Amino acid sequence: MEHSHRYFKNKDCKYYPCHEGMGEEFNCLFCYCPLYRLEKCPGTPGECGQGGKIQRDCSQCTFPHKPENYDKIISLLERM
Repeated sequence: MEHSHRYFKNKDCKYYPCHEGMGEEFNCLFCYCPLYRLEKCPGTPGECGQGGKIQRDCSQCTFPHKPENYDKIISLLERM
């Protein structure tokens, strides 16, 4: 498969699919988003908080799971 290093799907994962409605083109390669620590993430993170502490909530973000975003993620990681 061409570019097989860019795509991985684990249908046996107990959390699959972690985002509903993404269809068959669902990339599990970046299951834990490597962009979490970026101040300005290209995805759509929300915020949640407890005890006065605000945290990023990426549970609704699908950016790292879209195969077409692989090059964007790699480019951002190279700059970190």
